[in-house]
Amino acid sequence: MSNLYTAEATATGGRAGHARTSDGRLDVDLSVPSEIGGDGGTGTNPEQLFAAGYAACFQGALGVAARRQKVSADNSEVTAKVGLEKEGLGFKLNVEIAVRLPGVERDVAEKLVHAAHEVCPYSNATRGNIDVRLSVID
Repeated sequence: MSNLYTAEATATGGRAGHARTSDGRLDVDLSVPSEIGGDGGTGTNPEQLFAAGYAACFQGALGVAARRQKVSADNSEVTAKVGLEKEGLGFKLNVEIAVRLPGVERDVAEKLVHAAHEVCPYSNATRGNIDVRLSVID
């Protein structure tokens, strides 16, 4: 591997513990959501962290796709919803990506979203592993 960048994080205490990046820029308490039997504490959870990372990464990929097609993605907004569901004895994730592209015609926006899905590292990592649904919203 020849990484352009490597992020490093360490977690302790599992879903009800703590996570911190090696550079200290992210330093968060973790809590288990009440929807899955936890106390619903004030900490974040892995699904929220994944949703934030995926949304940010996808928006970056959207910018790349827009520049390649000479379209403006200014003022765009990407929302990622990460679901946790049971599968057999384990669990799996699903993702919904909703993209708002003000001032861009719907058919162009849909093409940009699909192009971004091909560029985004999170999309490439999850492709074939989890269900990812894409949508353009007004």
